[in-house]
Amino acid sequence: MDSIRTVGIIAKPDVPHAAGLVVSLLDWLDRHGIAYRLDPVAAAYAPGRGPAIARDEVPEGCQMVIVLGGDGTLLAAARAIAGRDIPLFAVNLGGLGFLTTISTSELFPELERALRGEHRIARRRMLACEVRRGEDTVSRYVALNDVVITKAHIARMIDLVAYVDAHFVCRYKADGLIIATPTGSTAYSLSAGGPIIFPSVAALCITPICPHTLTNRPVIVPDASVIQVVNSAADNDAYLTIDGQVGEPLLREDRIVCRASPHSLSLVRPPRMLFFDVLRQKLKWGER
Repeated sequence: MDSIRTVGIIAKPDVPHAAGLVVSLLDWLDRHGIAYRLDPVAAAYAPGRGPAIARDEVPEGCQMVIVLGGDGTLLAAARAIAGRDIPLFAVNLGGLGFLTTISTSELFPELERALRGEHRIARRRMLACEVRRGEDTVSRYVALNDVVITKAHIARMIDLVAYVDAHFVCRYKADGLIIATPTGSTAYSLSAGGPIIFPSVAALCITPICPHTLTNRPVIVPDASVIQVVNSAADNDAYLTIDGQVGEPLLREDRIVCRASPHSLSLVRPPRMLFFDVLRQKLKWGER
């Protein structure tokens, strides 16, 4: 990565120690002759060091994007990348952080390693989602973790009908349904009783949320499958959420169509940190 000339910086707001970290990072980049583009949050942490650039425009002209925050900030950055083949260098500023595995103490050593070309890139497949209403496609999204259809009102289950490659799977009466990538298998799907899927496994997981029929269990399907969910709930009784951050209310008979995206996300990973190391650390599994 000695070809890096410009990096983008996307930061999480309201982190007390982030201001000092951002200033130190900008000083480090200046010493190495690397230009930077700051999102509004990063610019606010370091007044006078550069203009605030809309988050979706930060990756323009960059060879790497540094994310300072948690997994939520990384998910937002993944949408800002919008299919560009730009690696994300994700630094965890606190919290669980399955994806942001670089600690603040490792920030500069790992940046030096990346500049020497000694970094490791992990590719994570993304999930494309369309909302179809009659003959029209009314919206499109791309998710890194999951597509979730949930009830929009208190204490009311919703009816959802799922198909895989046009084959009927099940009519769910539940609080909702999660369609998760392997990356998202350690997020909401895991909390709902779904399996942990190794990141390189070519699969998607359909996980019901609190189903009325207790025998409704998570189902793993090939990621070449097209998953379609028909909303049988009344207008605005169900809500679609992408990566827990964006979404919209659904109308009755809306069809949510999910398939593997042609795009993947590139994450810079510490050479020493492998997937099972992350699981042991984050889930507090026993040591050998």
